[in-house]
Amino acid sequence: MLAARLYAGRMHPLLQRILGDAHGRLAMQFHRFGTVGAAGFVVDTATVYLLRGWLGLYGAGAAAYVGAATFTWLFNRIWTFRGAHRGGVGRQWALFLAAQSLGFVVNRGVFATLVTVSPLCEAHPVLAVFAGTMAGMFLNFATARRFVFAQG
Repeated sequence: MLAARLYAGRMHPLLQRILGDAHGRLAMQFHRFGTVGAAGFVVDTATVYLLRGWLGLYGAGAAAYVGAATFTWLFNRIWTFRGAHRGGVGRQWALFLAAQSLGFVVNRGVFATLVTVSPLCEAHPVLAVFAGTMAGMFLNFATARRFVFAQG
């Protein structure tokens, strides 16, 4: 995370110059959200691979989503949306999971479809995890920003 913070520190003034102050801040916030999401992708993938022998691919995918969503909520709270805390920690975590539920449907819908219809994705679920993550990212950012970490 330190390397990401240093990189973001250099990137923010450039984005502000190119996009203006408000859009530059939004672009940096999306960049941080994506960075946290990339780390969440690692947690998600590792969990699928760790649990698929015990829970099967579908169960492992569901468990991995909850673990990765909890991880991303925490780091988005600490870094991406720093200072935008609504209510208590438990309430915000539950609100984050609820707000991300539509993203869950998109994310895991893509995952389930790909591991069902693609022998390549069944053999290498990381491909299905990645496709699901990308499909849900924009929706997840919008709901997190608007409903969970709204400022003001």
